[in-house]
Amino acid sequence: MINFRHLATAAVFSVAAAGAQAAVMTPGKLMVGTDMTFPPYEYLDGKTPAGFDIEFINGVAQAMKLQPVYVDTRFTSLIPGLQSKRYELIASALFITPERQKIIEMIPYLKTGESLITLQSSSFKPKKPEELCGHKVGSMQGTYWLEKLHALSTDYCAKQGLKPIMVSEYSTDPQTTQALLSHAVEVQMTDAAVASQLVAKMRGRLAVSSDSLLYPVLIGLGVSKENTAFKQQLIDGIAAYKASGNYATLLQKYHLAEPQDADVKALKP
Repeated sequence: MINFRHLATAAVFSVAAAGAQAAVMTPGKLMVGTDMTFPPYEYLDGKTPAGFDIEFINGVAQAMKLQPVYVDTRFTSLIPGLQSKRYELIASALFITPERQKIIEMIPYLKTGESLITLQSSSFKPKKPEELCGHKVGSMQGTYWLEKLHALSTDYCAKQGLKPIMVSEYSTDPQTTQALLSHAVEVQMTDAAVASQLVAKMRGRLAVSSDSLLYPVLIGLGVSKENTAFKQQLIDGIAAYKASGNYATLLQKYHLAEPQDADVKALKP
């Protein structure tokens, strides 16, 4: 379920690039909504936007001859921000779901899934979501997998005579990690690439307990359904960036995967 509450005041960051006009709100600029609390996709390196999505959009914007301007917005406020025309593009590791596709256009550009993280010292190291019955699980608000967890608790745990999954939601992924470190939750569910980087950063304090990619899903860029001209220019910009060879290099840098036609056919709702 998408939470439409506004949770933060946006801060704006500019990144230099070539200037020209396209079907955008501000001539020569590409306004981008993103939640910069979600490394390796997007985060602040000091005061500078960084991460996969930032580098990707910088390259696409350059192909479109636009200057990207990043609007830092908490995850649950991203779609409302697009609807209220604060920006024309969402680039924030946004999973493609049927609910989101009813509201906005989504252009797939990555394939991912989820991982489970526990304390390295914990005796409870679940490999699959079915093992979470009766346990405390933390997650960032507004994520795709929350609905999966609640459905699992109702449809699996209850029918097996097991206790429900106790889900705690936090405004950001780092807050969820802090809850795990302080023993407020036993498990954190998050994006697999985020989990991998987080575990490496924590140097032995955390561990990925799941043994496979959970709930595989496509990640997409979000565009207003009303802005069809911009959508096509964005698609053309992505094609030009890919043709340069820089996208393949970027994927390799972040250990991420581009969805193939079969993935899009199988996973796009």
